[in-house]
Amino acid sequence: MRRAELMLTVTMFVVTAAACSTTTGDTHPAAHLVEQSHAAMGSDVHVAVWTADEAAAKSASDAVFREFDRLEALMTVWRDDSDIQRLNAAAGDHAVRISPEVRDVLQVARQVSEWTGGKFDVTFGALSGLWKFDHDQDDTIPDRSEIAKRLPLIDYRALDVVGDTAFLRRKGMRAHLGGIGKGYAVERAVTLLRQRGFKDFMVQAGGDLYVAGHHGDRPWRAGIRDPRGPSDRSFAALELTDGTFSTSGDYERFFMKDGRRYHHILDPERGEPAAGCRSVTIVTEKATLADALSTGVFVLGPTSGMALIERLPDVEGVIVSARNEILISSGLKQRLILLAPPTDAP
Repeated sequence: MRRAELMLTVTMFVVTAAACSTTTGDTHPAAHLVEQSHAAMGSDVHVAVWTADEAAAKSASDAVFREFDRLEALMTVWRDDSDIQRLNAAAGDHAVRISPEVRDVLQVARQVSEWTGGKFDVTFGALSGLWKFDHDQDDTIPDRSEIAKRLPLIDYRALDVVGDTAFLRRKGMRAHLGGIGKGYAVERAVTLLRQRGFKDFMVQAGGDLYVAGHHGDRPWRAGIRDPRGPSDRSFAALELTDGTFSTSGDYERFFMKDGRRYHHILDPERGEPAAGCRSVTIVTEKATLADALSTGVFVLGPTSGMALIERLPDVEGVIVSARNEILISSGLKQRLILLAPPTDAP
């Protein structure tokens, strides 16, 4: 399976605060960070648990990885038997039965589509094969006439979810859960870890991150990648506990032509890469929502995107605009730690 295409968010770098293991004497092991990684949904999935029970943490991490694999099998566009591919194959013909997980994702997607006026739209899959940003990347720009033919097939309002069925009303329509499915998987991972009794942990899949409790004796610290700097450079950081941190950016999969950057986050209205932002980070409680909103706000652009963030309850955000300006929502202005100005480059 070509993993790189399923999810469209980009890597976010997590900087954990230094903390010493808690000494509990010779008869009990000290709490420490137990970390494991696994490839799924086009990213490295990383789980870190602060605990003295290493065996239990590794077992829980393995359960998280199995859940990612299970959800990927339901949501990928690279398996004919996935819910999404069965939905696409039946477009314009009949409804198909979908799993509760895919139903939940599609319902959140519909809400974010409404909030963003369709700038987030899972039916952008109709553009598949025109823009190539994965292993097939050839740095070519599709003919505008070919894009125009596909645009009438992008319409979240023509995707019906009724009970345990879904239906794409027009032949040629295609759903694609890039930009939301990975966030849902992170949310499911959080539930699994809590069910196993863990309170202090981190789950990261590409640009989607959830942290719970503390890293030792202090909150976790998450860094926001410099969109034009080296891949290991953050321009800002945030201390966080029991929350989600999701970043979408134009720097992970792209090519340059005639001084313009062409990247994988497409504006469904125009069928072309969105032009107003370099990166968008959303901070909220639900990973599914954060994943979709980071993409939707990116496409909306800095002014309309920040206005939406400010309207939504319990949602905060940081935007780096195409002009390299930093916009910070009101609830983060006193919390965000600016480390250095973002690099200014095309």
